[in-house]
Amino acid sequence: MPPDTRDQLVEMAARLLDEGGVEAVTLREVGRLVGVSHNAPYKHFASKEALLAAIAARELVRQRTALAQAIGRGRSAEAVLRMALRRYVAWAQDHPARFKLTFGTWSIDSEGLRLAAHEAQAMLVDIVAATQEAGALPPGDPVRLASLLRALAHGAADLASAGHLASDGKGHASPDDLVDDLLHYLRDAVTSRRGHSSA
Repeated sequence: MPPDTRDQLVEMAARLLDEGGVEAVTLREVGRLVGVSHNAPYKHFASKEALLAAIAARELVRQRTALAQAIGRGRSAEAVLRMALRRYVAWAQDHPARFKLTFGTWSIDSEGLRLAAHEAQAMLVDIVAATQEAGALPPGDPVRLASLLRALAHGAADLASAGHLASDGKGHASPDDLVDDLLHYLRDAVTSRRGHSSA
């Protein structure tokens, strides 16, 4: 099934965002590149901010869909969590403008973006909780632990993109290395806790 006009507008806007940042995205230019009249984009988006929100929502839906597929293939909770964090890093590095847009400050209330963000966050929290139940993460508030894990992945990706983190340079680690380190340390904390409780 070919993409509809709205999907084409969002895809073209995402490409413009990749190439020139938020400033490069205008409804007029997006419409011109898609090949529709200059008024056509306004039938789908009330403003540039609404179009940008649609890009961010689509990015979050894509991340959630990939994780849902991994869960459906029967991977362990810990493996899915590791994949989730590595995908987060890859997203930040491969599409920095989209990543920055998604987690930036919004001046409009987009129902589509709000729903996509809620569902993406809920899935990550569910994966963290499942990993806790499997004994690979320490007990505690899964929402808070999910925030810790995401903060590490986000910060590591930012440092790497700025040249302050590399496996063969500063920090002696890639973002993926730090993700693995944190998961390893947290697993060790579980093992240590069990050892103390049985002593």
